[in-house]
Amino acid sequence: MKNEVVPVQIRGLLPANSGCAIFVGNEEKVFVIQVEHNLGAVIQMFLRDQPKERPLTHDLMVHVLRGFGITVERVVITELRNSTYFARLILKQDNELGKKIVEIDARPSDCLALAAAHKRPVYVTKDLFEQVEDMTEYLDKLTESSGEAEA
Repeated sequence: MKNEVVPVQIRGLLPANSGCAIFVGNEEKVFVIQVEHNLGAVIQMFLRDQPKERPLTHDLMVHVLRGFGITVERVVITELRNSTYFARLILKQDNELGKKIVEIDARPSDCLALAAAHKRPVYVTKDLFEQVEDMTEYLDKLTESSGEAEA
């Protein structure tokens, strides 16, 4: 990617009427990405290293990638268009034939789930980070009052 990026992490999750609000950011700013309720629960499981009775879809992806010697290098949330976030999943395959880096267009929710599963870094493009509304104060209030928003 040619764009400059800013390192971020999942700062909190909060159930919402329409799914789950994922607070993503750093010390400077936090913004919200809305995801489906079930995917929010999956991300929370990966963040907490919770054991699961059976493999979930993202577990399957982790196992398939690992089987082919592919690792998740990083996730980059790239843009916001028509109230929809876009992201890229950067994968690396390193084997006897050499090293290959591949960027895949993916939903930010899936990227965040895989990054949480693999404990890999998450970035946002600098342009997008400057564009999004800062929700730090809102996250701080939620965390203080309920403690539920903590990742």
